Amino acid sequence: MGTHRRPRPAGRARTAVLGAAAGAAVLLPATAATAEPTSGTAQVKARVDGLYEEAEAATEQYNKLDERAGQLQEEAAELQDRLARQQEKVLQYQETLGALAAEQYRSGGIDPGMQLMLSSSPDEYLQQAGLRTLAGNQQADALRDALRLQRSIDQERAETAAKLAELEQARTALGSKKAEVQAKLAEAGRILSGLQAAERARVLGDDSPAASRSSARGGTYDGPATGQTKAILDYAYAQIGKPYQWGAEGPNSFDCSGLTQMAYRAGGVSLPRVTQDQWNAGKHVARADLQPGDLVFYYSDLHHVGIYVGNGKLLHAPRTGKNVQIVGLDVMPYVGAVRP
Repeated sequence: MGTHRRPRPAGRARTAVLGAAAGAAVLLPATAATAEPTSGTAQVKARVDGLYEEAEAATEQYNKLDERAGQLQEEAAELQDRLARQQEKVLQYQETLGALAAEQYRSGGIDPGMQLMLSSSPDEYLQQAGLRTLAGNQQADALRDALRLQRSIDQERAETAAKLAELEQARTALGSKKAEVQAKLAEAGRILSGLQAAERARVLGDDSPAASRSSARGGTYDGPATGQTKAILDYAYAQIGKPYQWGAEGPNSFDCSGLTQMAYRAGGVSLPRVTQDQWNAGKHVARADLQPGDLVFYYSDLHHVGIYVGNGKLLHAPRTGKNVQIVGLDVMPYVGAVRP
């Protein structure tokens, strides 16, 4: 019967080495796991913040296109109504001239010019017929008016067609800008969805005291402003805690310029819809001269705006994922202020 030999146990030295290696295997990933998210989270936060900033800038461009499309729609509708009224007048002229033609026929025949007017192509007639060929002052006056009206109609038709073409271009650009905003927000969402809850909170979180105080829904202005300015600030404070929504003008959500426009409307002041236009809507004031109710603008392209509330604080609708809140004045790259 063969001899079975037990494996020789590892020596103490070998055991110590293996133990140290195992310990290192445990410790090293833990150390890397601690360091990596710190660096990685900062990069992710920078990327997400950048996407949200780009989306907000695109939002203001969208708002401008949307505003222009609305104006074009109104102008085109007005032109179409005016054109319809003028065409009704043409029909009235045709009836008048028809009566004159009947009278001519009863008294000895229809003038050749009148025959053209009553033809199936009065437009062609109005361009070709000369007044000197017409018989009678009454006919001449009526046809002169009809010719003037037809020229006006032709101009209205051309203007209406151009306006409708511009409107179609604006709508196409509007759709493209909307897709751009949605794409940037979707990319930010994909990045955030790949994070664990704690890391996502660090990327999105704002631990500043001002933001914490602004977490509740609604607020009350208790500063020194009076009159219109107080009405503006009362409205703005009442929106605290409502979510940012790109392209929104309330009442349940806002983007930055939508909030300022509606707050000023509550104070009886009309503001344009877009930040860049709001920048030109009043007197520019130095930072040292800021007063509650002034509009404060950020970034070199002026794509963000909020309302100064005093004591170095800003009330604004920040960006997607955040609510209307009060923050420090230097939360973003400051550009300037306007007092409408």
